[in-house]
Amino acid sequence: MQEEKIVVGVDIGTTKICAIVGRLNEFGKLEILGLGKAISDGVKEGTVRNIGKTVAGINQAIKDAAESSKININVVNVGIAGKHIKSTEHHGSITRKSNDDEITQDDVNRLTNDMYRIVTEPGAEIIHVMPQQYTVDFEENIKDPVGMSGVKLEADFHIITAHTNAIRNIKKCVEKASLDIDNMILEPLASSISVLSEEEKEAGIVLVDIGGGTTDVAIFYDGTIRHTAVIPFGGNIITSDIKQGCSVMQNQAEQLKVKFGKALAEEANENEVVSIPGLRNRPPKEISIKNLAYIIEARMEEIIDLIMLEIERSGYQNKLAGGIVITGGGSMLKNLKQLFEYKTGLDARVGYPNEHLGKSFIEEIKNPLYSTAIGLVLAGLRNDETEKDRGLVGGLKHSAKASSGGGGDFFGNILKKTKELLIDDFDDKSAY
Repeated sequence: MQEEKIVVGVDIGTTKICAIVGRLNEFGKLEILGLGKAISDGVKEGTVRNIGKTVAGINQAIKDAAESSKININVVNVGIAGKHIKSTEHHGSITRKSNDDEITQDDVNRLTNDMYRIVTEPGAEIIHVMPQQYTVDFEENIKDPVGMSGVKLEADFHIITAHTNAIRNIKKCVEKASLDIDNMILEPLASSISVLSEEEKEAGIVLVDIGGGTTDVAIFYDGTIRHTAVIPFGGNIITSDIKQGCSVMQNQAEQLKVKFGKALAEEANENEVVSIPGLRNRPPKEISIKNLAYIIEARMEEIIDLIMLEIERSGYQNKLAGGIVITGGGSMLKNLKQLFEYKTGLDARVGYPNEHLGKSFIEEIKNPLYSTAIGLVLAGLRNDETEKDRGLVGGLKHSAKASSGGGGDFFGNILKKTKELLIDDFDDKSAY
């Protein structure tokens, strides 16, 4: 009898740490078994700044997830993001001995493995190598060269790097929480699994994942990721703007943003005000909803301008038939979809991680806040032997195992990183 696969995804973010336990039901949909959350006090802009506080948050989230799922959690999939993430394009080639025999998966693996030997910036290491397209004896735009005849095999690669210390600190936090890391996955790629369809990736689409500390951008075209970027602004900077602009406390600013904030000032009522309790022995403070919206709109316009700059830099600004999908906790800001459409001229929608979800007793999981964590679980649950045979350079091996669940191999056609390369040597798409 085949062992049941149970996967645990852990999203270590700037504002929250989230652990989700899941498995596939009989219909191939994701069944959520457990959910755990904790406040994240040790992470800033996607980088672990305090090991102890981060470990405490992971422990709390894992404990809650284990209790709600009745699963003993030992192995997890974790996400990595933050402003230290960088992406570059590289071209590689190999020359085969003969064109009489067919190109094999070993040839493709050899070409891809060569990319891990390229020189990176000091203190950085490669976390993902993703082929864009192949060329066989000067015949271009080949998606899968296996089985073809040819001497020279070339490919364009999208390569993502991260700071070695950032990787080590995440690994150290997870290990101090008595857990093993199975896969470490770039968070916008995990989010794309939960909120984007294959048709959208084929047509051309921009994923914008607005977290607490950063905003992640991933551009897909022709079914392949083409550009990734991290913008060092997220929901927290908006909260700070409100705190300063309205002269209120940090927690009051966060509540104002979540409960009354709008991304379009013209949608706010001029005569609407909200009363904030004053400090000790001081009268309440009245905040204009219109002024609040102006503060939020100004900062969001700046973030959108930076997103547009990345879209232009990618060279795919005229190939985005799918428009923009906004996810993460920041996507819940009222009127944000309209502001994106107005500023970019592209169609926009909010990405909910519902497409792959089956029935769940945890209704709150159907929220963009959990897109990354759900994507991490889905990544571990995928078991595509065809992709494995096509040579994901050893693959991201073994889906995360809990006490009642086993392994499985992963994964689709966007993540090309081996666990072995990464394990030797994480920002939240969370609350806005």
